[in-house]
Amino acid sequence: MADAPDLAAALIAENFSRDAGGVLQVGGLPLTDLAEKFGTPLFVYDAATMRRTYRALCAAVAGFAEVDFSVKANPAVIRVFREEGAGAEIASGAEFEAALKAGVAPEKILFAGPGKGAADLDRVVAGGIGEIHLENREEMVRVAAAAERHGVTVRVALRINPGATAQGGAMRMGGKPSPFGFDEEEMETAIDAVEAMPRLRLVGLHLFAGTQGLKAETLLGQWAYGLGLAARIAQRTGRALETIDLGGGLGIPYFSGEAALDLGAIRAGLPDLIATLRADPRLAGARVVLEPGRYLAGSAGLYVARVLAVKDSRGSRFVITDGGMHHHLAASGNLGQIVKRDFPLAAGVEGPEAPRTATAVVGPLCTPLDMLARAAPLPPLAEGDLVAVLQSGAYGLTASPTGFLSHPTPAEVLVEGGKAEMIRARG
Repeated sequence: MADAPDLAAALIAENFSRDAGGVLQVGGLPLTDLAEKFGTPLFVYDAATMRRTYRALCAAVAGFAEVDFSVKANPAVIRVFREEGAGAEIASGAEFEAALKAGVAPEKILFAGPGKGAADLDRVVAGGIGEIHLENREEMVRVAAAAERHGVTVRVALRINPGATAQGGAMRMGGKPSPFGFDEEEMETAIDAVEAMPRLRLVGLHLFAGTQGLKAETLLGQWAYGLGLAARIAQRTGRALETIDLGGGLGIPYFSGEAALDLGAIRAGLPDLIATLRADPRLAGARVVLEPGRYLAGSAGLYVARVLAVKDSRGSRFVITDGGMHHHLAASGNLGQIVKRDFPLAAGVEGPEAPRTATAVVGPLCTPLDMLARAAPLPPLAEGDLVAVLQSGAYGLTASPTGFLSHPTPAEVLVEGGKAEMIRARG
């Protein structure tokens, strides 16, 4: 995958296809037909790709961990993973409701996030949530108060911000000052504080050291570190742990030069971790959980926009579309990128030998930030043509400023079994 067109072509070959006329296909359905039926801009998700990815990851970590779905990545597709047997990791009361609506049993839902409010905590405690992951002292008090109101004991885990040796991934979540979780240095004090609250039952650990990890050795190292922290919690409480949540953090390739995560290397590195669990009776019975979102849903999605105009300006080619950063902030580079790089893009209809030109793809908003690509290698495009942003199944619509300039929100469509279902109407 030396350059952007190679990455786009590889992703299409792996997760989608083109027919003899060069029309991009999603689950066997022409993208042109989907755009005509549901309008543009449009998010399209292929359920078969999501199921295949989930099953491959479950097989890779079998005997070590179970796989849940992190709802924040894409609440619209929870049902697909619930049907595969996944539980849900949520970060708000609204995500709790979305998970329940998708059929996830409340006891299979975990609640993480650094700012859980009293109303959300009251709702999830009343709803019988499986586990709440504590991230600060004030939260302990709020959860205990909700448990007291409802006359229950709540299962909780401690989210730990690990030391620098556990860092990794494109976006570090640990090993530095952080609003997420308790610093490792104060873990024992946090354990004692939870143990002093009779309505809280400390059953586990939550570790999330980084996200968008593409190297198996980094993830394996983080997981090993997490098992060590889990053993320390069990030692302090004098009880066996029931849950060890090692977070998500598994990445997908977005940019030229990036390679997909090697599940074979993950599998090869598990025997030592499994041996560590089995050797410690305090950990041997624990449910080890991975809760990725991006990895499971990201590659299954396309963001589709229609060309409104094409213009040349001082030697640069601009394609202006009806979609933009208000729907897909991540693709615009304004969701955490320091150096702006282009997601893989493809034309909706493209011949195998179509000449490509470095093209800026921009949206309709009155800001220079509204740029889906800066120099994407694309064939000649004209008004009415379609452009698809790949790797758009996670952190798309719900991670974007949809109210900016009051444009309509796009529909979201799930393709499965040769049929397309609108799972969120155009707003």
